[in-house]
Amino acid sequence: MIKHLPAQGMYRGKPTSWLDTVHHFSFAQYYNPSNMQFGSLRVLNDDLIAGHSGFDTHPHKDMEIVSYLVCGALTHRDSIGNEGVIRRGEVQYMSAGRGIYHSEINEGDETVRLLQIWILPNAKNLEPNYGDCKYEWAERENKLLHLVSPQDGNAPVKLHQDVNMYAVELEQGKTLDFPLPKGRQCYIVQVEGASLINGISLKERDSIEAIEENLKIEATAISHLLFIEMGKNNTNI
Repeated sequence: MIKHLPAQGMYRGKPTSWLDTVHHFSFAQYYNPSNMQFGSLRVLNDDLIAGHSGFDTHPHKDMEIVSYLVCGALTHRDSIGNEGVIRRGEVQYMSAGRGIYHSEINEGDETVRLLQIWILPNAKNLEPNYGDCKYEWAERENKLLHLVSPQDGNAPVKLHQDVNMYAVELEQGKTLDFPLPKGRQCYIVQVEGASLINGISLKERDSIEAIEENLKIEATAISHLLFIEMGKNNTNI
């Protein structure tokens, strides 16, 4: 099963003067009971954060949070003493566990584009944790870069859930196979550029939901994609 989700049909909002956002699922001022999550993927917000602004200190609990930076630089600070900056193509992750406070600020002049991803964990009251991971851009050129895995996986970022995340940038005309065997599903974001996935045309910010399908991706322009792959029956809290 494949479902095309054009960006033009998603919720778009400007809740503050400094934030433009696209919500893939119900979040904050956008509520749609038929669009709450995809498996254990609970939130995917495509945020544009103006310079010298951002999310002031606020709490989270019992959520695995991954940030993927598309452009700009974002500074993280939290209540357990961590501070870090991520830039284009880099990942920040936070296991909120039993509770953590944090801020995410764009301290520069350039607008930040951020994919904010929340995953429901497989247990409550975990030890809060934070980290960031930096990758060379070449690691995703015409091949999958494994960004995130479960605790028993081999990606540098490990979550408390059966979820893998991959990034790729395909040159125009290049193809990629991404099989989803029985029991697996994937949410794919066309981060930049354009592609065909099993004949479905995706433009920038479009998405695909795929369940138990063998996917063939063809770049119709330079194509930057993010894959969030998971079990169909993930154990959620």
